[in-house]
Amino acid sequence: MPRINILSPHVADLIAAGEVVERPASAVKELIENAMDAGARNITVEFTGGGAELIRVTDDGCGMSAEDAGVAFLRHATSKLADERGLEAIGTLGFRGEALAAISSVSHIELSTRERGAQEGTYMSLEAGDIMEMRPEGAPEGTSIAVRGLFYNTPARRKFLKSDRAEGAACLQAALRCALGRPGVSVRCIRDGREEFFTPGDGRAESAAYALLGRETALGLLPVTAGAEGGAVQVGGFTGAPNTGRGSRSMQFFFVNGRHIKSQLLQAAVEQAYKGTLLTGRYPCCVIYVTLNPAAVDVNVHPAKTELKFSDERAVFNAVHYAVLGALSADRPPAAAAEEAPAVRFVSAPPAGDCPRAKPAARWTAQGPERERVPEAPPQGRSAAAPGRIVFHSPDANFQTAFDLGANAAIRPEAEEARPEAPERERAAADFRVIGEALGLYILVEQAGSLIIIDKHAAHERMLYDALMSRDAPVHSQQLLAPELLSPSPECAASLEANAGRLAAWGFEYEPYGPGVFALRAAPATLSGEEAAAALEEAAEALAASLTPDIESARAGLLKTVACKAAIKAGMGSEPEELRRLAEAVCSGRVRYCPHGRPVSWTLTRKELDRQFKRIV
Repeated sequence: MPRINILSPHVADLIAAGEVVERPASAVKELIENAMDAGARNITVEFTGGGAELIRVTDDGCGMSAEDAGVAFLRHATSKLADERGLEAIGTLGFRGEALAAISSVSHIELSTRERGAQEGTYMSLEAGDIMEMRPEGAPEGTSIAVRGLFYNTPARRKFLKSDRAEGAACLQAALRCALGRPGVSVRCIRDGREEFFTPGDGRAESAAYALLGRETALGLLPVTAGAEGGAVQVGGFTGAPNTGRGSRSMQFFFVNGRHIKSQLLQAAVEQAYKGTLLTGRYPCCVIYVTLNPAAVDVNVHPAKTELKFSDERAVFNAVHYAVLGALSADRPPAAAAEEAPAVRFVSAPPAGDCPRAKPAARWTAQGPERERVPEAPPQGRSAAAPGRIVFHSPDANFQTAFDLGANAAIRPEAEEARPEAPERERAAADFRVIGEALGLYILVEQAGSLIIIDKHAAHERMLYDALMSRDAPVHSQQLLAPELLSPSPECAASLEANAGRLAAWGFEYEPYGPGVFALRAAPATLSGEEAAAALEEAAEALAASLTPDIESARAGLLKTVACKAAIKAGMGSEPEELRRLAEAVCSGRVRYCPHGRPVSWTLTRKELDRQFKRIV
């Protein structure tokens, strides 16, 4: 039987170092956070050889006395936590007292520091955590710490480091995240002797975003400023316009009380706000700052402190979701350069309400979420409906989609009367001229000195989808000429049996037709038998996706298909009034993206046309 041994402090420190310092970027993050906790207003970060050769962080913070410097590299030595009560509300970036001890145990360190107001500073050198030299010296106020030969005494860890280029990029990203989280601190980053970025430290989030993310990205950001200030959960920052979507989530940054974190909760809150406006496979870029009582969040979850838990996840989710939704709905230009962009305001969560998945077509106003409304009357060539009911006809008049809007439904344009800028929007929307159609699919519109090209299928599809989503009424169903047989997977079959009532309300009527086979007898009016079978399986699979099925997402996916099939098709002619109503919806800003995220229009300015024809250069 193997004997149990007590590890030496040195071996224990090497093991702990692996938890805190996974790679050079981890050391960069920890050292910058220490500088920020020390009250620094200016920080310079330098690294060479991907950070494995040298990392130097210099700050103008409070500095350390000789006594504090002598114990700073011991495990669990910290100035940020005094007793267990401090864990209940952590307000600093660091608190565990492990970073310096972990870094020093696997590197050579040189430290120069002077406490504010002190006559002299202190110099220290350490090797593998042991102090080799300590003496007084002249030094500026603040602290400069140089880490050399990281992992020199743990060859296994050093062997698994990536190339200098890759590790250097990770160090740069770590420094960028720290700088982005604290716009009031000026951070200069130098990589292999070359300055990579510099932030002004003026306290404006837009300045930091412009300096760190670049001009092109910053110009595509919308300020998150909707809602009222105050509240238990405050949210601010920026989110990207839908047309700036990226192929990955690498440009999503989330900060809680100034700390950069990784959070699937906040990620889902942002991405759900983009449903129907962002192409599949594209992800929004965002810089989201969440501020809440430190007692309402637990950061003592992981040694790297990038994961945390909220005491009220729903409140945080709603606050972020509605803030981003408000930014996307607001009629304002993208955030411009730092000198032009408005200052960030923090907003709070709506005073009441459940998860926003129950309000897919919500628009945030001063009074709370408001549903988009459907057009006032059917266009020429389409039949009117009874009060409280709207009917959409296909241009070929072969079928129609009808659904009940309820006895008290308000069939009119968007309720803009609550918004002070409504008259200006209405005048702008009215000031357009429909030139005609092109290629059987596109509407040509002239407005405000620009030529707007509208995809009428995409615009019509969006209008139908918004109308279908605006009320929870059953979808109009029609009997199929011949039953459509489908053989779903066992999970899908179980979902079909368990959700028969809900799917019937969505227009599907089916029954078992032998082992593992179902006969679909009725479907939403716009779908053919084959399309209906595919849509039914998709909806059933969505309902079976988890123990708590996302019913609203399943319904939204189905209605996207229904709206797409009912919308005007390429080559179908349209009456002038129908073209005008589609153009009005787009020019007013009510319709900007199809339900699948494709843009519905493209604008060509007079200046761009003049340049094309060499009228200007």
